Amino acid sequence: MTSPHRSPLHERSQELGAKFAPFGGWDMPIEFAGGGVLAEHEAVRTAVGLFDVSHLGTAFVTGPGALAFLNECFTNDLGRIGVGQAQYTLCCTAEGGVIDDLIAYVLADDEVLLVPNAANAPQVLELLRSAAPPGVSVVDAHHDYAIIAVQGPRSPEVLTAVGLPVDLAYLAVRRLTWDGTDVIVCRSGYTGERGYEVIVPAAASVACWDALAAAAADAGGRACGLGARDTLRTEMGYALHGHELSTSITPLEAGVGWAVGWGKPAFWGREALVAQKAAGPARRLVGLRAADRAIPRPGMTVLRDGAPVGEVTSGTFSPTLRVGIALALVDPAVAVDDDVVVDVRGRDVTMRVVRPPFISADPR
Repeated sequence: MTSPHRSPLHERSQELGAKFAPFGGWDMPIEFAGGGVLAEHEAVRTAVGLFDVSHLGTAFVTGPGALAFLNECFTNDLGRIGVGQAQYTLCCTAEGGVIDDLIAYVLADDEVLLVPNAANAPQVLELLRSAAPPGVSVVDAHHDYAIIAVQGPRSPEVLTAVGLPVDLAYLAVRRLTWDGTDVIVCRSGYTGERGYEVIVPAAASVACWDALAAAAADAGGRACGLGARDTLRTEMGYALHGHELSTSITPLEAGVGWAVGWGKPAFWGREALVAQKAAGPARRLVGLRAADRAIPRPGMTVLRDGAPVGEVTSGTFSPTLRVGIALALVDPAVAVDDDVVVDVRGRDVTMRVVRPPFISADPR
């Protein structure tokens, strides 16, 4: 059995009493001692949280025509952004399923940083290498960097305290020197709150984490694990690969058709997705809010009038709303404000169909 990969910040998480679990082939902190998921979730919504998300991939695509090449591979239109900007996009199969959702950071005219999901990074990079034209290189730097996410309304204070820039528009990216080390800072995140992601070489990652952690503590924040990251993203209705997105779930079904450049002449999966858009998807993603005391979980059946109409893809207890919430793929006839039933371990639980997000938050 292959040992899980470890973040450059693994020892720091151990010292903070982290509870670890495998995630995408990596041994990652799920929650920390002294509070757990609920306290960490609240810290991000009200102050600031510090996440180690170094399991996310890092790859550099460089060379003349790198940007144009990627634009012919991924769904979103990189021609709509420029140097110093980032974009959420999708890598799809010929049938329109999603191999991965990722962020593309345009660092220069001939250099793009890709941040794919941990488990999918090798496949995405292999596909790119096999399709790359002469002069364009795809370099895997997954173990060369740590990624630290600083999320929450007080995140600008934290970055300012350590000398990192905060004057970035949403999804703007900047490369700079911090403490003698080249780092990349982007206004992005996965929580629904204002936040930043700091991509720092592994050798300097502990010093960067320590500085950010001290500033976060001064701002009333704390270290947070992937458990809180999941409750935060579910409250926002953000899709997670392996749940709302997969090779058997298309962007249109998952509600991320906005990340498809429909006017582009070419991208992987274009023909299948254009056809599905014209016909209409056979299922769609909705939010569910429990009327009873119950917590829905992935894989549970959604019923209406006693007949199955879909399946829960993500489900959790919402720390903000104090109720069970879920994302589910359902028949398109199921409408917002309908009541459905979820089979929660043999008990019928009534849930209201809603349009995500479940709470009011805006990372911009």
